[in-house]
Amino acid sequence: MCGILAVLGCSDDSQAKRVRVLELSRRLRHRGPDWSGLAQHGNCFLSHQRLAIIDPASGDQPLYNADGSVIVTVNGEIYNHEELRKSLPNHSFRTGSDCDVIAHLYEEHGEDFIDMLDGVFSFVLLDTRSNTFLVARDAIGVTSLYIGYGIDGSIWVSSEMKGLNDDCEHFEPFPPGHLYSSKEHGFRRWYNPPWFAETVPSVPYDPLVLRKAFEDAVVKRLMTDVPFGVLLSGGLDSSLVAAVTARHLAGSKAADQWGTHLHSFCVGMKGSPDLKAAKEVADYLGTVHHEFYFTVQDGIDAIEDVIYHIETYDVTTIRASTPMFLMSRKIKSLGVKMVISGEGSDEIFGGYLYFHKAPNKEEFHRETCRKIKALHQYDCLRANKATSAWGLEARVPFLDKEFINTAMSIDPAWKMIQPDIGRMEKWILRKAFDDEEEPFLPKHILYRQKEQFSDGVGYSWIDGLKAHAAKHVTDKMLLNAKKIYPHNTPTTKEGYYYRMIFERFFPQNSARLTVPGGPSVACSTAAALEWDAKWSSNPDPSGRAALGVHVAAFDEKNALPLANGSAPLEIIDKKERMIDISAGPAVAIST
Repeated sequence: MCGILAVLGCSDDSQAKRVRVLELSRRLRHRGPDWSGLAQHGNCFLSHQRLAIIDPASGDQPLYNADGSVIVTVNGEIYNHEELRKSLPNHSFRTGSDCDVIAHLYEEHGEDFIDMLDGVFSFVLLDTRSNTFLVARDAIGVTSLYIGYGIDGSIWVSSEMKGLNDDCEHFEPFPPGHLYSSKEHGFRRWYNPPWFAETVPSVPYDPLVLRKAFEDAVVKRLMTDVPFGVLLSGGLDSSLVAAVTARHLAGSKAADQWGTHLHSFCVGMKGSPDLKAAKEVADYLGTVHHEFYFTVQDGIDAIEDVIYHIETYDVTTIRASTPMFLMSRKIKSLGVKMVISGEGSDEIFGGYLYFHKAPNKEEFHRETCRKIKALHQYDCLRANKATSAWGLEARVPFLDKEFINTAMSIDPAWKMIQPDIGRMEKWILRKAFDDEEEPFLPKHILYRQKEQFSDGVGYSWIDGLKAHAAKHVTDKMLLNAKKIYPHNTPTTKEGYYYRMIFERFFPQNSARLTVPGGPSVACSTAAALEWDAKWSSNPDPSGRAALGVHVAAFDEKNALPLANGSAPLEIIDKKERMIDISAGPAVAIST
């Protein structure tokens, strides 16, 4: 992902202001180490830090239309750019960049072109003819973006908070699926799919339709002119991403340039569940597999860098971001600039463990809608910024606009977790890829139960973080937390420790307000509390305890479910366990 920074309508168009914009833009250089650009038109500045993925030779930004009257700085990928170019036969393009179509679409369609873009993006467009501008962010918020307001009436836009936190009176996350038009002096939602209103859909489940939609989403993301790979933890989502990528790599543009040997990457502590599971999947798929190891101390040493780059104090996000941050640096050292990852599946299909407690399909569906809407604050933020910290781009096919529309139109009764008839979490996704004739994955991998990412990299990781925080935060400090941090008061020593670091980097009130309050997206949210009051006693925000929903009770000796049909139990140990996933035989899962 690239880095963009724009200052629009400021009261100062001097050389000193230009120098300041360049200085702030350099704070984003980690996102785009390949080239820098700055366009100035009067009192408007559009800067760009480029990570070159498509057309590395000539796609430098900012980009312009044919006569130079429309200027655009873009962070993102437009997967249907070739189709869009064909729809603009009378336009002359300056580069082969996928983002080059944006200025020309604006010329042709005005501000109503954004929904024509199939991809992820954040951009600022300046029309010098009318001295108006347009800012937009992709549907789900896969790309990060913030908007700020200067005391002189200027509008500031930046890929990361650090680009504007010292110069704006107020700043906030730019809402996903929205555009900001200077003509209207405000926001307008451009992304309005049927599921957004949380109306319960009724389309019958068709596994082949769902499979095709996901395969299409992955194939789009093979658009690259640079080396790439897949992130592979060995869980369902990353394994499906790897399996589909491996199957469709041959014959793609990427294969023409870089060959048909898919590279996969995994991070963990020695002996971690993820490393073991990922190796098994990699061996099955025949990928060129890379394992990266880290220790608890490595992770602790990186925490300050992680918080600076991720720009949050959310506990679960920091826990999961740290291994991803360390892995991204290793991946970039191999010359890889793009990876495909599995974020978003749990939100779409109700994969979090508390969805076991959903009382009916209506509540299940509404909670998945709320989860998708919040992704930009959690998993999207983590995946985007942890990789961009090292000039690496993460692509997320589960958050493809068309795939989401397909998956969220399915009657949620099919998504409900029903152990009595063999339906575990994300059953419809597993079933869609359960191909007897040409298996995407072995069944025991396809039906492996979810592992919390921060646990999967090594069970001592979270415990090590808690122990480290306890050395730096006393009981007395935590007792006074409400006085020190009245907004989003930390309730644990770990949370207090992260908050101290965050406030050192970002002391502004606007900064602390960018982090949402309440439970994290992956833990005991309000819905979980409503569905089962026991969630209120869960002391850990990641849901590690799982409160009776992680694995089915069973007889280890015979690998059979317990006769009493009891509900799934919390994690008791870390051994291979057995769970009945269908009417057929039991299969191994990784806990």
